[in-house]
Amino acid sequence: MKNKRILIIGEAFFPEDFIINDLAKAWKEKGMEVEVLTRTPSYPFGKTFQGYKNRIYQKTFFKDIPIHRVPIIPGYQNSKIIKILNYCTFVFFASIVGVLIGRRFDKVFVYQTGPLTVALPGTLIKILFGKELTIWTQDLWPETVYAYGFKKNPILDRFLFVLVSFVYNRSQNIVVSCQGFSGRISSYLTSQKEIFWIPNWSIINDTGQKKKTLPGKFNFTFAGNVGKVQNLENVILAFKNMPEKFPDAWLNIVGDGSVLKDLKALVLSEGIQNVHFTGRRPLSEMSDFFRASDVLLISLIDTPIYEIMIPSKFQTYLNYERPIFAVMKGEVPNMISKYKIGISSHPSDIGEIEKGFLDFLKMENNERLQMGSLSKNLLNHSFNKEKNIESITRVLLGN
Repeated sequence: MKNKRILIIGEAFFPEDFIINDLAKAWKEKGMEVEVLTRTPSYPFGKTFQGYKNRIYQKTFFKDIPIHRVPIIPGYQNSKIIKILNYCTFVFFASIVGVLIGRRFDKVFVYQTGPLTVALPGTLIKILFGKELTIWTQDLWPETVYAYGFKKNPILDRFLFVLVSFVYNRSQNIVVSCQGFSGRISSYLTSQKEIFWIPNWSIINDTGQKKKTLPGKFNFTFAGNVGKVQNLENVILAFKNMPEKFPDAWLNIVGDGSVLKDLKALVLSEGIQNVHFTGRRPLSEMSDFFRASDVLLISLIDTPIYEIMIPSKFQTYLNYERPIFAVMKGEVPNMISKYKIGISSHPSDIGEIEKGFLDFLKMENNERLQMGSLSKNLLNHSFNKEKNIESITRVLLGN
């Protein structure tokens, strides 16, 4: 394992908060020579982090790990055109850097959190230098493209089919964060290839303390990106009648994103009480928010791709022994039902979401505590950090 030279390619890396940081650090500690090829840090605001420059190329370090950075086009969070241009910009500049440095690595590992185009520089290194390519897929293409509002048409369908087929057929190893991805990806392969399911783990450390006070005596909390696909409009509308029936019940939304202003306007226009927007908070504070909550909420719009996805906040929530309210369909509600750790509601049915809120509020405290305590069973079974890092390492090294 020592002296293995690994190049990690991805659009996100430290100081952005993603689990790839844990993986790179673990490989470095195991004696591997690790380097990273990524963008100027900018997520989730779409602008360069303080202390960094948005240059064509710059080299920084994380835990003595060299990081090769290529530029972004600011404003990609609020514009589809700029978002697409950013995908192209990354492919172009990362491919140039990849050609210049790719020869010296033994393995290339692609961490795909968004567009599959992120794998193209790694695919180029594989073709030019014969390096083994492993892809860890967090987001399924082309389904996610359409979930974000791009309309299907024959030209786009054909382009995406060719892209997906090209990338996956040139990888030695395919790892997926959600089990349901395997069948979809297999349909693009021209030869049989094992696809490994290795889910994410929590990036937030549980302090075991409750340092924050939320506004209600009973607090529902959503944490994370506040975007279109999070379906928070329906969640807020379903909460509308709660304060009248349970004055001490509050809905807390911790995070920022493209629809935050719209949600605040909805609360005002509908006269909805007891909704608390905190804005984006540092990762170091999130454990305190979760500890101060009675129920943790996860929500996604009703579209087929999200039925097979496990959002990363789910395994984070499991750390805190709180009941989970899943406003979505598919894999997450199935696990919630199997392990008896919460309640699920259909994401498009406001009446059913409202019933979910009411069921939690009417529930005996010991029943909620029981749900929370059972979450550790699922966490240790499928989302254990150390176990999953070892599993990815074995796939990468081929042993």
